[in-house]
Amino acid sequence: MRVAVLFSGGKDSTLALLRAKEMGHEPRYLATVHSANPESYMYHTPNIGLTVLQSRALGIDLVSKESKGEKEREVEDLKKLLSGLDVEGVVSGAVASRYQKERIERICSELGLESITPLWGEDPESLLKEMLSRGMKIMVTAVCAEGLGPSWLGRILDEDAVLELVEIGRKNGIHLTGEGGEFETAVLDCPAFRMRVRILESEKVWRGDSGFLVVRDAVLEEK
Repeated sequence: MRVAVLFSGGKDSTLALLRAKEMGHEPRYLATVHSANPESYMYHTPNIGLTVLQSRALGIDLVSKESKGEKEREVEDLKKLLSGLDVEGVVSGAVASRYQKERIERICSELGLESITPLWGEDPESLLKEMLSRGMKIMVTAVCAEGLGPSWLGRILDEDAVLELVEIGRKNGIHLTGEGGEFETAVLDCPAFRMRVRILESEKVWRGDSGFLVVRDAVLEEK
């Protein structure tokens, strides 16, 4: 099936893309909404510009649309983006957010497309371990939860980091894949990337109990 993959450049959308390909689907497009609202209910916002490099690394066309990020109206922006694409289905990396899943399903129904959610309902800890076992290089780009401090910004997830997240999750109730906005990520490399993303310059911004990493310069480099 020809599909568009809702792509933020983070770990969940990347794993959903990998699984969709393994299911036999043909990713024709990476679809990204650039929300002006950092508190968007629907979309990942930190360093969304990295998707340009990631799409080149994957060899898949990137299509995008700007959005003011207004609740519910931002859903219509996604519908407009998808409506002109020659695809039969839409892949998303939703794991536990019914808010996102139901709205994507509604859009797909209205456009006559199939909604494909390869990660839905799976154990978050198992998903993180699978990402590492697949060789995904995942960088934390934003945090907003008790127990996640400035040291997490720019951190590359490894087995120790996953163990720490599990412990923080037990203490503070965070979702281990960051589904509730507890943290955001960017994938710098994975087996499907023809080249890896290299961060040349970045800056940590911390505001009280949350923060984000601003990537000021990045390039693709040969593996």
